[in-house]
Amino acid sequence: MKRHQNLILLIAVLLLAIFPLWLIQKPAPDAQGHQAAIFTGADDQARALVGKIAPDYKPWFKPLLEPASSEIASLLFALQAALGAGFIGYYLGVAVTREKMRKKEKEEKQKSAANRDSDPC
Repeated sequence: MKRHQNLILLIAVLLLAIFPLWLIQKPAPDAQGHQAAIFTGADDQARALVGKIAPDYKPWFKPLLEPASSEIASLLFALQAALGAGFIGYYLGVAVTREKMRKKEKEEKQKSAANRDSDPC
């Protein structure tokens, strides 16, 4: 039962991530024919500002992988954030559990030592 529950939750999360991107409609192009970007971020704004300040500026390197659209870039960014949060949560959970187990083991050793000391045999 637990295995099926986890699978259902995973499918629900994937649908919640993909479904809105599938339903969104792109706005019509403006008068100059430029396609309006729905999901733009600071990177695009910085690129436009650098282009205004120094028009002959050439980037030092090019990205290895360029996402097909800004929606995919946003999805990859959100996925990266979720994986990072999951890793941090896992690490914190392991650290807390490890500390609890150490305390429990220490208490058990103290109890067994107390039992040996009080045993007359």
